[in-house]
Amino acid sequence: MSNHYSTGPGPLDGSKKKEVVDVVDEVVVVDVVDEPIVTKRKKLNDKIRELNSTRVFKKITPKGDLSWYIKWTASIILLIGMVFTSAGGYEPLNLMISLVGVTGWLIVGMMWHDRALIFINGIAIFIYSTGIMKAFLPGIG
Repeated sequence: MSNHYSTGPGPLDGSKKKEVVDVVDEVVVVDVVDEPIVTKRKKLNDKIRELNSTRVFKKITPKGDLSWYIKWTASIILLIGMVFTSAGGYEPLNLMISLVGVTGWLIVGMMWHDRALIFINGIAIFIYSTGIMKAFLPGIG
């Protein structure tokens, strides 16, 4: 049996070789046929529909409602607080700005019933509030 290398199209040019096998009087005859590779990506909705399950949910973050505006405003406010923290010398202003941002995210977490957002931002409110009180009441800490 000898090795034959094809000089025709290969996998890098968008086609693949398909082997067609025939059995004739216990002798295997192999022929190679070139076929273009055609793949179509399925959309998420199509995949969910194929599963035919009631347990599969497509997660969609609300857009354009009140929570959308609060989350983006809170995110921008948090970024401004980070800039003030990074610049240094703006305490407790940076803490107050960040406190407003995490409060916004706490509200979004409550609107979405998202325990992780409620948990992390509730703790952040406590931390920022402690820092603000420490700046205004020198006897603390």
